[in-house]
Amino acid sequence: MLAAKSGSTITGGAPSRPFSALWARIMRAQQNAAVNGLKTTHFRKPGVAFWLLAPQALILLFFFYIPAYKALSLAFVETDPFGLSVIFVGFDNFTRLFASPAYRASAVLSLVFTLVQSVLTLGLATALAFATDRVVRGQAFFKGVILLPYAIAPVASGTIFAFMFNPNVGPMAHMLHAMGLPWNPAMRPLDAQVLVVMAAVWNHLCYDYIFLVAALLSVPRSLMEAAALDGAGAVKRFFTVSLPIIMPTFFFLMIMNLIYGLFDTFGLIETMTRGGPAAATNTLVYKVYQDGFVQLDLGSSAAQSVVLMGIAMAFTILQFRAVERRVNYTG
Repeated sequence: MLAAKSGSTITGGAPSRPFSALWARIMRAQQNAAVNGLKTTHFRKPGVAFWLLAPQALILLFFFYIPAYKALSLAFVETDPFGLSVIFVGFDNFTRLFASPAYRASAVLSLVFTLVQSVLTLGLATALAFATDRVVRGQAFFKGVILLPYAIAPVASGTIFAFMFNPNVGPMAHMLHAMGLPWNPAMRPLDAQVLVVMAAVWNHLCYDYIFLVAALLSVPRSLMEAAALDGAGAVKRFFTVSLPIIMPTFFFLMIMNLIYGLFDTFGLIETMTRGGPAAATNTLVYKVYQDGFVQLDLGSSAAQSVVLMGIAMAFTILQFRAVERRVNYTG
């Protein structure tokens, strides 16, 4: 009876249900794709699909899943830099982290920096997209000039800004000094914060600009012409006609700007200020590097990485919600 019972469990029980449920979902997805007019591709040999997915799967395995697992494991232990002594401490790393005034100050700094950078980037990109959309001659030239910084890496952007605003040899710093402004990002915390914000906005501006230009091209010209016939000016047409239509793009770009401000500004900070002066630009992502690779506090650094991972997952969910959001018009 035990053998019969075990055999029935293996062949017809719960293990077959997940596979059948997955197969049913795949079939429903194919049916929905056929209804929506989407084409699906079937491989005669299943191994072809596997080999096509293998490179991406390996990249995810070695550069995401294994580091994420290592960070999770280190977040709950106390270890020396060489990993010779490992002591399980539970949530002590997180408790010390949230009780640390330096970490709370870094979190507040990251929040303010990210919000300021996101608003400025989106606002300037919107103004540039609106301006170039109204240009009749030379529109392609102006778009190309605005998109040039997109090809520059953050480290290169940080090096350029560090030189231009260097208080000793930088041309922009000399201009500020000539205007009577005491500019010195190496000594004045506010100057360093302004410098990082300017570099981040300049480096990420092109990303928002590309999406906004494409979104403005999707606005029906008939609506713009009808609004013009009703006496609406260019600015009013933008806020009453164009802006509501491209609002889903706005939601998407705001989430992407927040993600950029929190996670992708390490190169700028490292090349310009290195978190200083007096931790004035020591954001959360840079503090992970400082604690882990400079101070060699691997437990605290791993706990900070786990917190940032949770924030990234939350922003990813918001991003998908923003992409799915639609604007409907009636009448």
